[in-house]
Amino acid sequence: MILAGDVGGTHTRLALFEKGQLREERKFSSRNYKGLEEIVEEYLSLEKKNVSVACFGIAGPVRDGKCKATNLPWEVDASELSLRLKIEKVSLLNDLEANAHGLKMLKPEELFLLQKGNPKQSGNRALISAGTGLGEAGLFWDGKAHHPFACEGGHADFAPRNELEIELLLYLKKKFGHVSYERVVSGPGLHAIYEFLVESGKERRSEDVKAEMKKKDPSFVVSEFGRENRDLACSKALDLFLSCYGAETGNLALKLLALGGCFIGGGIAPHLAERMKAGFVSSFIDKGRFGSLLETIPVWVVLNDNTALLGAAAYGATL
Repeated sequence: MILAGDVGGTHTRLALFEKGQLREERKFSSRNYKGLEEIVEEYLSLEKKNVSVACFGIAGPVRDGKCKATNLPWEVDASELSLRLKIEKVSLLNDLEANAHGLKMLKPEELFLLQKGNPKQSGNRALISAGTGLGEAGLFWDGKAHHPFACEGGHADFAPRNELEIELLLYLKKKFGHVSYERVVSGPGLHAIYEFLVESGKERRSEDVKAEMKKKDPSFVVSEFGRENRDLACSKALDLFLSCYGAETGNLALKLLALGGCFIGGGIAPHLAERMKAGFVSSFIDKGRFGSLLETIPVWVVLNDNTALLGAAAYGATL
């Protein structure tokens, strides 16, 4: 029995896998716990199954089996988890690396095609995922198979492309000092873009949006009102967000020479897939002399939100 986990800044999801089949999935609010071990202990007390291998995808850099989570006050150590949980083999992966391992498990209907490109060309692949943060990973093509690897490209410098984005950079710089792409392309980033547009006087804050933000997560409200075109400020914020998302995806595709395709994961993209066909794709290919190359790269949105769990389980099966 393999225990797989997808550990994010907002939620931690755990599931058991038996003979490759997902069983007993549960979701926990990450910030309600002091560490991953508390969540796993609670989960195992409920399921009461004999686990021989555990693998967790976690948002943050993993070094020597240890990870300091990026958006949680947690430090996770695979060796300590193994001892405390009495599980013989425990492994940690960066969450996007886990997602990358899960791509091979997906069915065709679990992918939404944004750009057809040239499906016959082979090469490296890229994965980018906006949610609580911005994760990125690559898949190296050795001529026969793809090999996932982690990176922390989401924390590289945000690169504005026009006067509006330069203003956004200066606005965020006053708040945070260093401005990474994650400050823009993430759930909190979407809310930050909305606040920038309103506070700079470019758009007006409606009473409906203000009231909803008191009851729900502000990022969700901006996404919901923007997607349904119920509020101009939210709609403008969403379009700017998707444009920046597409631009950074194009940056990643160039850096990895991802001729084998780009995959858009995370909890945001599946709800915006149709809208991404416009601003996202145009920003993806807007790379000057290399625009024609980017037009050949297939781009998909990953619709299965269990991809990281599938990937963690697949990696765990090799241990």
